[in-house]
Amino acid sequence: MLEQRIQQHFIDSADLKYQSAEILGAPIAAAVLALLTCVTSGGKVLACGNGGSAADAQHFAAEFVGRFERERLELGAIALTTDSSILTAIANDYGFDAIFARQVRALGAPGDVLLAISTSGNSPNVLQAIEAAHAREMVVVGLSGRGGGKMAQLLRDTDIHICVPHERTARIQEVHILTLHCLCDAVDALLLGEQESPL
Repeated sequence: MLEQRIQQHFIDSADLKYQSAEILGAPIAAAVLALLTCVTSGGKVLACGNGGSAADAQHFAAEFVGRFERERLELGAIALTTDSSILTAIANDYGFDAIFARQVRALGAPGDVLLAISTSGNSPNVLQAIEAAHAREMVVVGLSGRGGGKMAQLLRDTDIHICVPHERTARIQEVHILTLHCLCDAVDALLLGEQESPL
């Protein structure tokens, strides 16, 4: 029945979130500290991804520059997925795989953070962005699934990998958006002094 199919989506999503809570708690906390260090030092977050992950990158940037749930000062974040002129110029002149990396090299600086989102961990343009971020001495927070793919091999010990333990894109994306909300909430809590900062 149709209703049972719909209910199964809710059940599967809830089950994965319960499983992920324990597995991803530590890397999400580490990502919070990386983001906090970045923004309190005058840095910014560059976010990228394709398709639904592009929407997640834009959602994250909106929450940082605007607000999440509480009033606070603006935080520096740029989604590298939004400027159609830049995206089409780079894709036309250099190839689609370069659309994020060239922006990272143009806008990134040491101490900034790259938020790299790929459900498979294998998106070539996201992988090139990670390499560009490393060249700019940026910390990378990678969000992936399916074992992490090539992203898992590319990330350094100083980076943070938040890898959802699932194979299905929709389920991975659902945990990614929850992760982004966790990041925003925790950064706000520390900035607003709602709990003692561990820094």
